[in-house]
Amino acid sequence: MLVTLYRSAVGKKAVMAITGLALFGFVLGHMAGNFKLYLGAAELNHYAEWLREVGSPIFPHGSFLWIVRAGLLAIVGIHMLFAWQVTRLNWAARPVAYGERRNVDSPYASRTMRWGGVIILLFVLYHLAHFTWGLPWAHPDFVPGDVYHNVVAGFRVWPVSLFYIVAQGALALHLYHGLWSLFQSLGWTGSGRETWRRTFAKAFAAIVFAGNVSFPLSVLTGLVS
Repeated sequence: MLVTLYRSAVGKKAVMAITGLALFGFVLGHMAGNFKLYLGAAELNHYAEWLREVGSPIFPHGSFLWIVRAGLLAIVGIHMLFAWQVTRLNWAARPVAYGERRNVDSPYASRTMRWGGVIILLFVLYHLAHFTWGLPWAHPDFVPGDVYHNVVAGFRVWPVSLFYIVAQGALALHLYHGLWSLFQSLGWTGSGRETWRRTFAKAFAAIVFAGNVSFPLSVLTGLVS
């Protein structure tokens, strides 16, 4: 039965919904933690050090954080794999292309899910190189352990901030359509729920976009320095 469910579009969409829920939670939690930026260097650096200490003394310093990161990357990989498989199933179900493609009933966010996912993947890899690994080509002014300095120095480079803002736009569209679709994939549908689903998805995406975009904008405008 599990194999049959795995091979079906319904089963794949359910896996996408479950992995999506985990990613939604991470995105929200990550943004909330980053608001420590507005409390100053000591608070943000203390928060970053606390993250490295999670799991101690069972796990060596910083190792549990890397386990979590590896788990998140695995979830992202599974989510993308099943998204690609669902796309292929949709193509196979309609082998003859539309003579004239119409997008009247297809929201803009849903039509940008694939390329939006690619932008988000590239953003995640750059984000790790920029603020986690501190690779010289990504962040030449990187100082290990000083998260506040790295954030401010990194976002002072306006092309970097612009890339972050564009990536957050792609993430917001992805979150909106993904969250709205998630309810349907898990069977949380019914009369009167459509408006609630769309409103909740829009609000969640807007909050994440506004929160994450505020970080580079605050540095560029001098609010955080």
